[in-house]
Amino acid sequence: MAMHIVLVEPEIPPNTGNIARTCAATGSILHLVKPLGFRIDDRSLRRAGLDYWPYVEVCVHESLDAFLAAYAGCRMFLATTKGKQLYTAPAYQDEDMFIFGRETRGLPRPFIAAHEEQTIRIPMSQSTRLRSFNLANSANIVLFEALRQLGFPALA
Repeated sequence: MAMHIVLVEPEIPPNTGNIARTCAATGSILHLVKPLGFRIDDRSLRRAGLDYWPYVEVCVHESLDAFLAAYAGCRMFLATTKGKQLYTAPAYQDEDMFIFGRETRGLPRPFIAAHEEQTIRIPMSQSTRLRSFNLANSANIVLFEALRQLGFPALA
């Protein structure tokens, strides 16, 4: 049993490192979709992930199209501030994939439009000046809701 966190064109090494650490701690699989805003061997990325990198299953994909072709037919949820439903609404299943966009722009708008029914969002204050939550925090929020629904399988 494994959940999948997919980062499309991530830009900030510490965010990816923190998400890698979460994936290691939960047995989730991390997918990185190029182009990346850093090298995977970047020192700050490794520092953020600490000594967890050997315990993370990381799959690197050349493009969003390549990722989608490789995982056609899998259940995917697109995390976006424009999501049609709250992240708590779907009944998550083993092997679900959660797709997050780059920190500065999110997911490509045409991709969101083509998969509108699969979009989820984390509620935020209407009066906030923030565009969204931090990427690593968002991934944790969504992943742990899915794991909670599934009864935290294989976690102590």
